[in-house]
Amino acid sequence: MPLEFESISHGRIAFGFFNIETDMVLLNHYFLFARDLCHYVVQAAQRDEKTCEASWEVYQIENGANIGNLTGAINGIDHRGFIGEVYKLFPFPREGEEFKQKPEGFKTRPQIEELIQKYGRRIAISFVIDQRDDKVSIGEYIFSRAAFQELIKYVWVGGFPRWKDAIPPDYVMAMKRMIEQSKGGIFDGLILI
Repeated sequence: MPLEFESISHGRIAFGFFNIETDMVLLNHYFLFARDLCHYVVQAAQRDEKTCEASWEVYQIENGANIGNLTGAINGIDHRGFIGEVYKLFPFPREGEEFKQKPEGFKTRPQIEELIQKYGRRIAISFVIDQRDDKVSIGEYIFSRAAFQELIKYVWVGGFPRWKDAIPPDYVMAMKRMIEQSKGGIFDGLILI
């Protein structure tokens, strides 16, 4: 489930997986698939520059009502908005031990992409690493190096409730390997265990 992370620009904001059957993550009102996020992080880790700029493709849902009510969706009582419709397709598990992020969540991507297009639009946002002041910008959100590393750690472990069987998907493993090889200062001190 999404957790709150500290941003420099907007205070505490939500980030994370919101349904165990999909690998989509939300960053407040941005939505992107974890496979894409990991790919973007790999690209950044491959660069050895003081600043790094790239464009990320994400979905943006402007109206909070169009995002939906996560708590209501989990409880099966509010299926409005994008998150509500995701929970109509993939209800919260009845058994607590089944509440684990599924590494094969990428397989639901076609269904989730079709659904999100009803509520949001695909946009390009800027991703900027500025190692001179240890800041990372993802669209309108600015993070310290430590906070950005916390976002990466969240994806690495499978968020809350963690990856099923503690086994991350291949694309998360590829991100880990590239971060370990990175000479980029923004990744310095980031240990994924």
